[in-house]
Amino acid sequence: MTQKKAAPVLVTGGAGYVGSHTCKALAAAGYYPVSLDNLTLGHRWAVQWGPLVEADLLDADAVLRALREYRIEAVIHFAASAYVGDSMRDPAAYYRNNVLTTLTLLDAMRSAGVDDIIFSSSCSVYGNPTHVPIDETHPTGPLSPYGQSKLDGENALRWYGQAYGMRWMALRYFNAAGADADGDTGEDHSPETRLVPRAIMAAMGNEPALQVFGADYPTPDGTAIRDYIHVSDLALAHVSGLKALNRGIASQVLNLGTGRGYSVREVLTAVGATLRREVPHTIAPRREGDPAEVVADTARAAAVLGWTAQESALEQIVATAARWHAKHNSSAHAEAPR
Repeated sequence: MTQKKAAPVLVTGGAGYVGSHTCKALAAAGYYPVSLDNLTLGHRWAVQWGPLVEADLLDADAVLRALREYRIEAVIHFAASAYVGDSMRDPAAYYRNNVLTTLTLLDAMRSAGVDDIIFSSSCSVYGNPTHVPIDETHPTGPLSPYGQSKLDGENALRWYGQAYGMRWMALRYFNAAGADADGDTGEDHSPETRLVPRAIMAAMGNEPALQVFGADYPTPDGTAIRDYIHVSDLALAHVSGLKALNRGIASQVLNLGTGRGYSVREVLTAVGATLRREVPHTIAPRREGDPAEVVADTARAAAVLGWTAQESALEQIVATAARWHAKHNSSAHAEAPR
């Protein structure tokens, strides 16, 4: 019997955090992940489950060559700049790195005859929630150039789909966290901005005391509440998304979260319990634009993909992340976690 050849999938940003986890999940599901990354933010060591094409997404010729050389059948698009504060200081970079690159990729896909794409989007497209949990019909109103760039990417997909027949799915992440349970890949940003790794690094003594922005929110303990989803659950959702497009499911946006929120204090308590040491922290004023609570309604993803988060209990997220950071002893300094 002839063995079926693994379907090649181009993963832009495959050397990054969510991208590398997704490459592992793709390989386990029988796909052949081809990472395209300029390694500005990604890491060569993170590309372990298929080849690396070292190229910039703004290099249209290089992108088209990769699509054709590897006979790519679908694309998962992660490559983007993703620091909210940085986007406020330099919006031009975010339009170039997030919007222009997406258009370059979509045009290359059209030239190569590749119709299916999964787009890494964000709950940042919603802005300040008018209700919680947030479902996909919630109004969009980004509060930063980063969030706007993700919404612009979604809109491009919608119009390219209507005009050129491209099939797409935009996955709106809530707060990605955790690390691969086997320790093969994990979160290694410079600068690091996210709460879970920053709390772990502070507890390990690799970072200064953590700043908690706001302890006077209308929440049970006064700190902001967020929906944390394990990165491996996110990775599996992308695999499910590819399979859904292949089945002919309609193009659409989907939330990826757990439907359960945790406060900043609850995260610090979980990190302290895992590491058996307190997280040194100080209380600072709220930041403008930070909502009190952001939690996903995940019913649509469950119905469309047959997917729900399985590894996203807070204790499991923190345990996997702590093992990763203990192994790699990251000490990068960064702006405060968002």
